[in-house]
Amino acid sequence: MAPTKLAVSITPLGDRVVVQPLEQEQVTASGIVIPDTASGEKPQEGVVLAVGKGGVGKDCANPSEFLKVGDKVLFGKYAGDDVKLKSKDGKDVEVKVLHLDAVLGKVS
Repeated sequence: MAPTKLAVSITPLGDRVVVQPLEQEQVTASGIVIPDTASGEKPQEGVVLAVGKGGVGKDCANPSEFLKVGDKVLFGKYAGDDVKLKSKDGKDVEVKVLHLDAVLGKVS
């Protein structure tokens, strides 16, 4: 999945990373699609939209040493802050702002 083009430019501060969660839908054996909203579980996989430059706070790492825009990552279920932004085509996009240490790993 390619990152969504946002209507605003966002630059996270310090060791923060902006991630767009991927929609996860489940399909039953009979082919019925169950949307992620039915299970109540938040997605735990997403695409990096922006990366901070590090350097704010104690022992603050530079996220760009580990991640780049477009990387697919895993993150904790309740990690980060949810923010609603607009895409360039006017749709609402929900993104998460995470500290680097809330990113569990890259998916390849």
